[in-house]
Amino acid sequence: MLLLGFTESAPQARALAAALGYDYADVSVHRFPDGESLVTVPNRLSKTVLFFRSLNDPNAKLVELLLAIEAARRHGCKRVVLVTPYLCYMRQDMEFQPGQAVSQKIIGALLSEWVDDLITVDPHLHRTHRLSAALPYCSSVAKSAAPLLGEFLRQQGSDGVLVGPDEESHQWVEQVAQICGLDFVIAGKERLGDRAVKVTLPAYTYQNRNAILVDDVISSGKTMMETATALRAAGINQVDALCTHARFAPGAEEGMRTAGIRHIWSTTAIPHATSCIDLTPVLVEGLHETLGIPHYQDNHS
Repeated sequence: MLLLGFTESAPQARALAAALGYDYADVSVHRFPDGESLVTVPNRLSKTVLFFRSLNDPNAKLVELLLAIEAARRHGCKRVVLVTPYLCYMRQDMEFQPGQAVSQKIIGALLSEWVDDLITVDPHLHRTHRLSAALPYCSSVAKSAAPLLGEFLRQQGSDGVLVGPDEESHQWVEQVAQICGLDFVIAGKERLGDRAVKVTLPAYTYQNRNAILVDDVISSGKTMMETATALRAAGINQVDALCTHARFAPGAEEGMRTAGIRHIWSTTAIPHATSCIDLTPVLVEGLHETLGIPHYQDNHS
């Protein structure tokens, strides 16, 4: 079995290949001055090939992934399994304003036509309740990083209260709390724009306690900043932050630290300076479910 990875996440891809006992190879990507990419895969492939790529910064990555998959199919691959710890374009699941593209429907259909199986972690689904509804033409497995996040906090000896910055975070915060044994609360959030939010804390005894913000994705960081500011005003001593996907926009990490957030921890779903929680175990679980391993054998006939 062969796992193919891309340069920006080669260490994570290699770790997964090693955990599975699979061979690993890089997908070669050459970017021309005009912005186009030349993609090359090994020219002798097994029938089943795993691709590893998180789809943050998706507009270029999606095109290169499509080119790599098509090349792999021309060189012996019959089954494509995509391991994408971060799955892009899942947030826009309806037309909020007339004329808007529903990106989840478009990109989900496109991706599911390219691949036979897809494994991801904590996809940002809200009104769509099943990943299979977003990916109609392939089999798919969504794993949660929450057990790893909870175990990380337990091993750190973290104390205080877990805080979800909005109702959408409830599902992750509750799971993390169950593992690490801490209390949790869920704040209310009113979004005023891409980078402007208003956060309201629920009733709780915050005075002289610590708080850990928990969410699936941190992007602009504004929600975390506003929540940290509200917690400080409520009497919290110190604030840390924990997430699955560190999709930090420029200035987000610096802004969070300026807002008084001490530690920022994230998983290896998106390589970042804050990545300290290895997702390999949950990705292996997802592949066990997809391929039927550890007893799965690829037939090279």
